[in-house]
Parts: sequence; structure tokens; C-alpha cells
Amino acid sequence: MPTLKVQFTEGQRDVQGAENFTVQTNGGNMRARYHAGESNNPAVLWVFGAGGGLGGPAGGVYERLGKTLAGEGVGSLQLDYRQPGDLAGCTLDVLLGLEYLAYREHPHAVLVGHSFGGAVVINTGAISERVIAVAALSSQSYGADRVTDVSPRPLLLLHGESDEVLPPMCSESLYRRAKQPKKLKTYPGCRHGLDDCKDELDRDLLDWIHTVLTP
Repeated sequence: MPTLKVQFTEGQRDVQGAENFTVQTNGGNMRARYHAGESNNPAVLWVFGAGGGLGGPAGGVYERLGKTLAGEGVGSLQLDYRQPGDLAGCTLDVLLGLEYLAYREHPHAVLVGHSFGGAVVINTGAISERVIAVAALSSQSYGADRVTDVSPRPLLLLHGESDEVLPPMCSESLYRRAKQPKKLKTYPGCRHGLDDCKDELDRDLLDWIHTVLTP
């Protein structure tokens, strides 16, 4: 297999204070969006579903919480995939994202992924020592067999009870297989995109991130 060559660059800040840039590799490029945090603090790395993209579900939860966390000195990186839907390749993309955060002086990170991205962050959390916690939102269970290896890192599973794409039993199955520490919460009447419960999602996810970042 050819060696993947990567070039990290710093982007231009937009009016909201975030940097938009491209991670360039000889195996394809990734769009990225970085909210700066204080050096040597852990950061949060966010990825979306099988279609890729930035912003996150629930009308842009990644962007909303990224701004909030930046105001608290916690950096975050939204990362698109080189080839959305390729589980092994997307897992490598998140590993590259962790290296970028280390380049920006964030040696450790919390991973958050939605749908297909739930399996991506579970797999990455199972193999990278840079990961301190994993959150999977509306996650698929397919391809997430390494959920047992996330421990001793905290695992959060959030799922809408009316998910029309991936039923809540996907997260329930992951929860049964996972080891402690772990937490599962479902939202009545909430569908796959989590728009119907975005206020609760913002609160619960932010509270959990605060908890896992507290020494």
C-alpha cells in the first residue's frame, strides 16, 4: 500500500473566528473547519455521516458547540472525509485529524460522530491513544465491532426513538457490548437527524464533553 503523504496548513479566519482550510494528501483532500482553543488543552473532533460534510446534525450542532467551546478555551475540528462511506478510509481520516490537532498543540481529543460517523469514531477511539472519550449520535452498529475496546475511555450514545434510518436498537446493541464507563440516552419523538430534539442534544452533549474534559 502506498504511503499516505499529508500536508497541514492553517486557513483564513472567517467573520465568525473559525479557520476553513483543506488537509491535503496524496490520497485525496479533506475540507476542515477549526475553532481555535488554548494550547495543550484537549480538543473535540467532529465528523458527520456517510455523505460527509461539516456542521453536524440537528441544524449544525457541531458548529454551535464548537463556538461555545472555543469561548471556553477548548478547540475543535470539524472534518469532512476524503471518500465518504468508506469505513476504513474514514477512520484513517479521523486519525489524520487527530494528528492535525496535535500539530495545533492539542495532544488529546474527544471524538463525536453522527450515523455512519458513529462507527468511525468508535473504531478510531479503540485504536488511538490520543482519544480520551467517544460520543456516537444516531449511530449505526455495523462496522462498530471494536466498541468493546473503547473502554476505559468514556462512551456516550445518543439516539432518537423515532429514527427512520437507523433504529435505536443500533445504539442499544452498542451499549450492551460496550464496557464501562458508558452512557445511553434516547429521545422520544426524535428522528435520525436529531432536529426534533436539538435543544436537549446540545445540552446533553455539551454537559458530557465538559464532564470528560474535567480532570
